[in-house]
Amino acid sequence: MDIDFVVLWVDGNDPAWQAEKRKWEGKTDDNNGVHRFRDWGLMQYWFRAVEKYAPWVRKIHFVTWGHLPPFLDISNPKLHIVRHEDYMPREVLPCFSANPLEMNLHRIEGLAEHFVYFNDDIFLTRPMKPEQFFDLKTGLPRAQFCEMPCCFQGELKTWSLFWARGLGLINKWFPKRGIPWKRYFGLYVNRAYPLADNIRTLTLRLIYPGYFTGLRLSHTYYCYRKSTFETIWEREPEVLTRTTANRFRNWEDINQYFAYMWQLASGEFAPVRMNFMLSSIQEDTIDTICQAIASQRYDSVCLNDSSSEVDFETLARQLDEAFGKILPEKCSFEK
Repeated sequence: MDIDFVVLWVDGNDPAWQAEKRKWEGKTDDNNGVHRFRDWGLMQYWFRAVEKYAPWVRKIHFVTWGHLPPFLDISNPKLHIVRHEDYMPREVLPCFSANPLEMNLHRIEGLAEHFVYFNDDIFLTRPMKPEQFFDLKTGLPRAQFCEMPCCFQGELKTWSLFWARGLGLINKWFPKRGIPWKRYFGLYVNRAYPLADNIRTLTLRLIYPGYFTGLRLSHTYYCYRKSTFETIWEREPEVLTRTTANRFRNWEDINQYFAYMWQLASGEFAPVRMNFMLSSIQEDTIDTICQAIASQRYDSVCLNDSSSEVDFETLARQLDEAFGKILPEKCSFEK
């Protein structure tokens, strides 16, 4: 089975990119602030990790506005540089939001049917096998199911609305009452999942039999089939066209979680228990993050940029040192 990796990257420090962004943006808010675009200088470790921990990957599709990391050797035969104009409609460019870029990934030329999608803040930290991403017999993407009510506090952020809007569409196409019980035992309830998740899923099936109250989502890598994106474009072209037209994050968007939830609700997935760490990069979390990287306890770590003021230079140096200890050698993707 051919399995590709796809990663979106942006260099928010690029003056040309900054000038282009200023031409189009209105008032900058939490959804489009600097913390969503700045580069922590860690991308070389993303490539080192892929080469060391997942050498079986067929192709890496590196999606970029146009700029490239200075270390990157673009002659590597496993690397495919994908600029936004290579697969996005011309009329929606320039684009400064991940949502449109994500919802059109299936248009990338040469993309394998089976691919794993990464944001540029998600790093592998130990060896991984292909079967941890896809069932090699059925070709189904690995996923961890858990029905979990959407619980929000305070003013809703746009990501909360993406989640809620995607869930509404899922309940439109997959009314829970029509899902046979046999799908629950083996797929929705599975020994791979935590016991509490299995109990919660079954309880919500009994209490709310007509619709999904929520599906657990996490900020980590996701395994997809290209055909899933083609299907949701056939079913919801207006919603996806509207998202594609938004250059910046917009409350009307949906994002890749819709495709993930579609795979879950349709039963087109293979159970797995995810093992990852998610943390915001801050002074009070940096030691825990560095210890997790050093111990290699998790398959991957996701390092969210904090929206609060932080000592960027110091934290970036600590992260560089932590990754440098487990990935000290250059890889073939570096000059």
